[in-house]
Amino acid sequence: MKILVVGGGGREHAIVKKLAQSKKNPKIYVAPGNAGTEENATNVAISVMDFDALINFAKKEKIDLTVVGMDDPLVGGIVDRFEAEGLRVFGPRKNAAILEGSKAFSKDLMKKYGIPTAAYENFNDPQKAIKYLETANYPIVLKADGLALGKGVLICKTFEEAKSGIEELMIDKSFGDAGNTIVIEEFLQGREVSVLSFVDGTHYALMTSAQDHKRAKDGDEGLNTGGMGTFSPSPFYTEEVDRYCKEHIYQKTVDAMRAEGREFKGIIFYGLMLTKSGVKVLEYNARFGDPETQVVLPRMENDIIDVFEACIDGCLDKIDLKFEDNAAVCVVLASDGYPLKYEKGKKITGLENFEGKTDIFAFHAGTKKVNGDVLTNGGRVLGITAKAPTLKEARDKAYEATKLVEFENKYMRNDIGMSIDSKD
Repeated sequence: MKILVVGGGGREHAIVKKLAQSKKNPKIYVAPGNAGTEENATNVAISVMDFDALINFAKKEKIDLTVVGMDDPLVGGIVDRFEAEGLRVFGPRKNAAILEGSKAFSKDLMKKYGIPTAAYENFNDPQKAIKYLETANYPIVLKADGLALGKGVLICKTFEEAKSGIEELMIDKSFGDAGNTIVIEEFLQGREVSVLSFVDGTHYALMTSAQDHKRAKDGDEGLNTGGMGTFSPSPFYTEEVDRYCKEHIYQKTVDAMRAEGREFKGIIFYGLMLTKSGVKVLEYNARFGDPETQVVLPRMENDIIDVFEACIDGCLDKIDLKFEDNAAVCVVLASDGYPLKYEKGKKITGLENFEGKTDIFAFHAGTKKVNGDVLTNGGRVLGITAKAPTLKEARDKAYEATKLVEFENKYMRNDIGMSIDSKD
């Protein structure tokens, strides 16, 4: 069996590692991949948005299944293009990927179908948005409607901050066309939890919960990033929370998309906020999270190819999704200065310490191989993940493992998973 994975980050490296464990013994290709994916796959120098080249490659190599990891190609309609060519592909079509591609769409969907979320208003006129802010309660949240690498969310404590945020998103276009429309919503307080699910258009199967750390610095200080670390499972995702979400959120979302003529097949990622007044949906993603995938997939017991196939074929209800009774913590090693300005091309040493290990992993995100050396090639460089019987043990093991690898401008948060020490 031949499989093509589209993407080149830590999430895709985690998917490749899981595919490599399949009993189907697949030959794996990754476009474009990174220095880590080369361990189990063949990297192909094709951009994730070059649909024609990807389709031509899939046809030439007789690829049996393409797995799309990233949001941009999904929102851009890669699945529709592959299907039109008779190619088998895992991921939502363009009209379903809008669940992530437009925050205004997803908020309106939740309102229409009674799925709990924060109160909000959508705006495409900056002056009207500023006028609305004059009578709003603070803090308040501004969200770019479109894709913004997980960074198009501003939490504003005052009117002046919010007005400046409107200018940044809608006038200065810090995130390009993603800020043509913005969502202004109430600020929710509580614990944030991520839950990923496989979806086959009708049924869903939950993966284990996780909890991301978005801010660049310890104590949730600093700028928003694509994620500085995560742990799984979240002790805050209790049986009571699970019951509530199954009744009011998960199936309702799948049914709502089908009712709108936007059948969803692939991954729905739920960003949840556990507030005093109940669970609310912060956002949806239409693909595996990054770095959540790096703590969820290593704990999954199923053959991932079977699950992908079931989603495509609409028979996910026949799959008994199982996860190990343990925990995982991922600490992201970034380039100092991320997410603003940072240097690339630093040599990484110590990666051999992870070879053959089944309890610690170095998932490559921003890396490339040059003349046999592995070099940094992005803001987030590696996701150091550890598995252990308990979250505290996994956290200790992950931080110990971060010492096994070095590069010149290595930077990390030192408090990933610290919240598990208190369940208040």
